[in-house]
Amino acid sequence: MVDKLPISVYVLTFNNLRTIERCLKSLSWAEELVVVDSGSTDGTFEICQRYTDKIFRKEFQGHRDQYQYAADLTTGEWIMFVDADEEIPPEWVEEIGQKFRDGIGDVDGFFVYRRTYYLGKWIRHGGWYPDGEIRLYRRHKGRWEGGLHAKVEVEGKVVPLKSQYLHYTYRDISDQIQTIDRYSQIAAEDMAGRGEKFSVFKLFFHPPFRFIKEYLLKFGFRDGLPGIIIIVSTMFYVFMKYAKLWEINRLKKEREDGSL
Repeated sequence: MVDKLPISVYVLTFNNLRTIERCLKSLSWAEELVVVDSGSTDGTFEICQRYTDKIFRKEFQGHRDQYQYAADLTTGEWIMFVDADEEIPPEWVEEIGQKFRDGIGDVDGFFVYRRTYYLGKWIRHGGWYPDGEIRLYRRHKGRWEGGLHAKVEVEGKVVPLKSQYLHYTYRDISDQIQTIDRYSQIAAEDMAGRGEKFSVFKLFFHPPFRFIKEYLLKFGFRDGLPGIIIIVSTMFYVFMKYAKLWEINRLKKEREDGSL
């Protein structure tokens, strides 16, 4: 029997059959577990029912709103979000447990790093590592902000944890390409919604800038062939989000001109 920690964890799900059970098994220490599912059809919902009775369905209408909706369903003072393709290892649980036993004091949030598994290996360089964000925070001190890459903003003192959590990302390269197509579209719509104008400079020069920054300066080449695949797909994602922004602006102009 794992000792419970005074933390409410919330998880968003949508067709995560490949990873959800590993995720939920790693959360047995949480005092409360809330799951918000946005219409899974692959058995994810049924698996979640085995781990918590606090499972809700809500149509997905954006990352920020979905995360905040789930956060608002929790009841504890300390809350934490975990994605359905992530795992919380025992050493992380032990570290945060010791923090609570020693007394949290004036801390309002914890910044946590993660390690990603992709194409048969743990990625330890480049743009994917180190990768982290605020994950655990006092519920009345944090809110979700932003669009596609929404994140928790905490008003107060935030400190880092040493232990990392684990991320089991794309199933394979095909899954990565499909995700890039979806996310580049959302990113382009985000930019268009903010009134950002298309830039040929960004279209051509932001992708190679990411190559220099992540593959060379952050030693992405040390991850071997997976490192090459990661940086090429990253450059493709950056190129496509600006190309799609151009496409959105073009279609908008054609509608306004009456040519559509």
